[in-house]
Amino acid sequence: MDKPRIRPRNPRFGSGPTAKRPGWSVRVLEAALVGRSHRSAPARARLREVIERSRRLLGLPDDWRLGILPASDTGAFEAALWSLLGPRGVDVLVFDSFGAGWRTDVEQQLRLPDVRVFEAPYGELPDLGAVDARRRDVVFCWNGTTSGVWVPDGDWIPADREGLVLCDATSAVFAVDLPWDRLDAVSWSWQKVPGGEAQHGMLALSPRAVARLESWRPPWPLPKIFRLTKGGRLDEGIFRGDTINTPSMLAVEDHLDGLRWLESIGGLRGATARARANLATVEAWVARTPWVDFLARRPEIRSATSICLTIVDPRVAARPEADRRAFVKAMTGRLEAEGVAYDIAGYRAAPPGLRIWGGATVEREDIEALLPWLDWAFHETLAEDDGAPGGA
Repeated sequence: MDKPRIRPRNPRFGSGPTAKRPGWSVRVLEAALVGRSHRSAPARARLREVIERSRRLLGLPDDWRLGILPASDTGAFEAALWSLLGPRGVDVLVFDSFGAGWRTDVEQQLRLPDVRVFEAPYGELPDLGAVDARRRDVVFCWNGTTSGVWVPDGDWIPADREGLVLCDATSAVFAVDLPWDRLDAVSWSWQKVPGGEAQHGMLALSPRAVARLESWRPPWPLPKIFRLTKGGRLDEGIFRGDTINTPSMLAVEDHLDGLRWLESIGGLRGATARARANLATVEAWVARTPWVDFLARRPEIRSATSICLTIVDPRVAARPEADRRAFVKAMTGRLEAEGVAYDIAGYRAAPPGLRIWGGATVEREDIEALLPWLDWAFHETLAEDDGAPGGA
């Protein structure tokens, strides 16, 4: 097969950290408050700007709190789990590796006595109708970053529920119009759709979540970076830009640049449309390409950000898992050597395959340019693989 002539202008299709916005350069960091205390008035103003721009872009209700937390989405969601859970039974949804990690926290670290797990294999969702979102607390990822599966809507969550709904939305925020009335604690990181740097997380809390924080005292020790209350009341400073630990002001400046760019493309609607267009481009290619398919088994649950693909050609699909992983490694290594695609192998705990980030910072033209290269890399790898049935 001939090598394609057109290359993506930006080969960064990895799923975290993700590609910077089009036109980004290090010059956007020139105004960063390096060497200044994050407690200084100018630095606090920058941190408050991150919070307020994020609120406006996402349409966060006025009575919700939004704060910056350490340790990326993981730290933000851990703070929610360790601070909020305990008074009620908990239903946990697991359909990718991150959901499995939250299950471990709930069952093995917090050791809650009344936990129900609703699990689905990679490529599927659990039965949402079986989840008791009315009377129990619920823990789930909106988007399975490692499975390419996301929840299609929030209709399965009652608006008049008694429990809390904790949602890890790190690769769905800015790509989905989240139903805030169906959620109570929502976390994300800067390193996904906005293309920011890692290490910083965001946590949004509904009034019902704040009421739980102020009425419930967990029986387990809380590490400092998880503490959202002070003297039995919500620590309001966290939600005004007074962070628990020292943030990187370089990362803050970079994230502000990403938020301003999202505003310039039409905000949430524009960002969502770009991701949907990227997914549609991949869908059209998969429909005409016999060797590949989506890992997500149904169109309505396909993620438009973490687009996960599986190789269905029997000359590869019939091999043992270790051999399929070796094939994917050789294929993606070939693409990286050509400088056309970096970091697109599937997640290490997911089935062997490809994972292409399709969030707003990725240009549709680059996705279009990438796809012929995937064909080329597949056929080249197959032809040079002596162990493949029917291969060279």
